[in-house]
This record gives sequence, C-alpha cells and structure tokens, in this order.
Amino acid sequence: MTVELPAHLHYTVEHEWLDDASPATIGITSVAADALGDIVYLELPAVGESLTAGSVIGEIESTKSVSELFSPVSGTVAEVNQAAIDDPSLVNSDPFGAGWLLKVEVTETGPVLTAEAYAAQSAG
Repeated sequence: MTVELPAHLHYTVEHEWLDDASPATIGITSVAADALGDIVYLELPAVGESLTAGSVIGEIESTKSVSELFSPVSGTVAEVNQAAIDDPSLVNSDPFGAGWLLKVEVTETGPVLTAEAYAAQSAG
C-alpha cells in the first residue's frame, strides 16, 4: 500500500501529524485512519486545556477498537474541530484536511519525524 503523506507536515510514531502554523493544526495520519477502520467517536480536550508533548489527550473510537490520542506538542488548545466530533467519518475521508482534530498554541514540540521517516517506520 502506497501512502500519500504531505511532505510539509511533521509526524509522530503514534501516527499524529502537525503543521508549522500558529496555532498548529494536529490530526491523525491516513495510516492510522485506515488501520482503525470506520471512526465513530472522538474524545478531544477542551479549548483552553494545557497539553504536554507525549501525553494522552483523548481517544478515537472505531468499529474495531479504541485508541488513545497523544499530543505531539506542549501548549494550549486554541480550537477543537467540532465538525469532526459531530461527524467522525471526516477523519477517515480527509485525515489531512477537514478531519483535523485540534489547533494548539505551541510552547514546545515533542519528537517529530519527516514524512519520509514516518513512511519508513510505518511500513515496518
């Protein structure tokens, strides 16, 4: 399976992505969305909540399983994607676009990978 990964994004080993915008947008990768199957529920942190890079920040539930979401950054939640909470299938259909999860005012970025490094570790 060939995975299309936007080269301008950063990735984590836990399958989250983030951009360089301010606030930074965070979501899960197409690899994670495909592995999860049909996503039916999202539990995300509230606006104003403080996040710590590497910590659990919520859950994503699919018809197959429940997985934890990890924050790739430390900072404060600026926005939550209400459209994705209302219709979690957006995460499956457009994980790098309309299916984003959070926007965070970043104070520190945790360990991240390039698209190439993420693709290499995801293939294994």
